[in-house]
Amino acid sequence: MNIVFITIVVITIIGIFAAVVLYFVAKRFHVYEDPKIGEIESCLPGANCGGCGRSGCHDFAVACANAKTLDDLACPVGGQETMSKISEIVGLSAKALSPQVAIIRCNGTCENRPHTSNYEGVGSCAIEGALYEGETDCIYGCLGGGDCVATCPYDAMSMNEETGLPIVDYSKCVGCGKCVQACPRHIPELVKRHEVMVYVACGNRDKGPLATKVCSVSCIGCGKCVRVCQHGAVKVTDFLARIDRDVCTACGECIVACPRHSILCKQKIED
Repeated sequence: MNIVFITIVVITIIGIFAAVVLYFVAKRFHVYEDPKIGEIESCLPGANCGGCGRSGCHDFAVACANAKTLDDLACPVGGQETMSKISEIVGLSAKALSPQVAIIRCNGTCENRPHTSNYEGVGSCAIEGALYEGETDCIYGCLGGGDCVATCPYDAMSMNEETGLPIVDYSKCVGCGKCVQACPRHIPELVKRHEVMVYVACGNRDKGPLATKVCSVSCIGCGKCVRVCQHGAVKVTDFLARIDRDVCTACGECIVACPRHSILCKQKIED
């Protein structure tokens, strides 16, 4: 009986001593955290997608709480509503945000861009791209491994088995940019969300004759789109046409003029 009692007393004393030690250690090494950080983090989506350029929502909240200006800080997922709440918490003005979505800058379907080899390795664009140039002769086109689909935290992308290209569900896409980071060829691109969106679905920067050989809908930099655009929204650089969506009015003249059908249009993209 005495042994049991002594054991209980010893364990109790050890427990109390450990608690006291832990208390003073916690006090000694306590790190103060600005309460604004918790308030800001509660306003954020919590996806930790990294679309803001930070490692996660907590890191973004810390940056906002310590910032002298919010001009270089933005949460693409939360959008203007979230930034307005953060602005009130930190007492700084936030610049207006334009909602973004991802587009697929490749129309090299199986029909337009025939396969010239067969890849039997791991189903990953990053691995396939590192090993060789892909199953087609176009070194700029989509590899079809679906890395962008796998990394999307909002289930906004899927692979079209018929075309071999990714599809964006604009009702779910929030413009976080994870797909852009995952793609070794930068096929997805973030653009401002518009009701009607015109863009060049190609990234081929080779000269016309070579681009024509590898894909039937590749841009050849002929400049016809530039000449018909009355708003100066189209420019050709490195044999590739690009459309400035801040200037583009989606009139469609460039779509009609393109002899290669490289320019596509997405319509009625809902917020």
